[in-house]
Amino acid sequence: MIKKNYIPTIDISLILKYGLENKKSKKILQKIEHACTKVGFFQIVGHNIRQSDIKKITKVGNLFFNLKSEKKLMLAPKKWNRKNNNLYRGYFPNDVNGKEGLDIGDLKVTKTYSKKVKNKYIEFIDLNKCFKKKSIKILSDYFDNIFNLSELLFKGIIKLYGKNPCISSEVFSRYKTLSTLRFNFYPEQNKPVEISKQDGVALGCETHVDSGIFTVLYQDKTGGLQVQNRKNKKWYNVPFNNRALVVNTGRAMEFLSKGKYKATNHRVIWNKKKRMSIPFFFEPSFDFKMKKSFLNENYNQKEEMVYEKFLNKSLKKFVEYQR
Repeated sequence: MIKKNYIPTIDISLILKYGLENKKSKKILQKIEHACTKVGFFQIVGHNIRQSDIKKITKVGNLFFNLKSEKKLMLAPKKWNRKNNNLYRGYFPNDVNGKEGLDIGDLKVTKTYSKKVKNKYIEFIDLNKCFKKKSIKILSDYFDNIFNLSELLFKGIIKLYGKNPCISSEVFSRYKTLSTLRFNFYPEQNKPVEISKQDGVALGCETHVDSGIFTVLYQDKTGGLQVQNRKNKKWYNVPFNNRALVVNTGRAMEFLSKGKYKATNHRVIWNKKKRMSIPFFFEPSFDFKMKKSFLNENYNQKEEMVYEKFLNKSLKKFVEYQR
């Protein structure tokens, strides 16, 4: 079902210009809160990520997926390339669930740091195997910019709760964050990966919710992303807007807000055309102690859960992470 205005579009340029303390910024934050609680999805414009940078990152993704299979597999986890030690991030082929993917963690993580931390999610992947230095710089810059944008949105939510936005640093450490920049490439699919049991629609990506705080997504003009209305269970298209990034709340945000900001079902409808999407999964540090009172008062020690365990549990339902 198509409803043009179901997914709100919010201009956040004044937040970037004046900061979180300004009255005009507060009105925008209230719009974001309304979108998070009522829909779970919204689009943002005025985000300061230039269209030229989005074109660059899209080009880098397309160059990678156009490589020969054996070349791409050089970045694959151990499950698909026994020579590699990475288990979590990297390239996965399209025989997994109908799409190819590339997961990239924080590019500031070095091989030395990865060995020192000894955490299965903090991996160093040698991108030089498949990317030129110029492309790696584009990836690194985009990761930095989208990370900062995501944290600004999160700080805005903290601000609405009447807390100091600086407590965001308790949740995110750049060297410990499990945030992931992903490239999803949907080839010319001969058949859908799933038929929706709810409405019989052919799908190119299964119905799911995301794990983290926010997902900030660029989808190309082919589109296909749909969001489920939590009340009437109907599905609505997320329209393509070349100036916009799509934002949705994940399970971690739902947990921290005691269910106020619910993770919302979404899916991708089957389309024979090639398409690519670039989601950024904004996720806490692996050792962050999740607590339902983080944004609220009345802290209860029993409510704690380390984010690494939270994520590990969440990922079990995704075929591409069964590694």
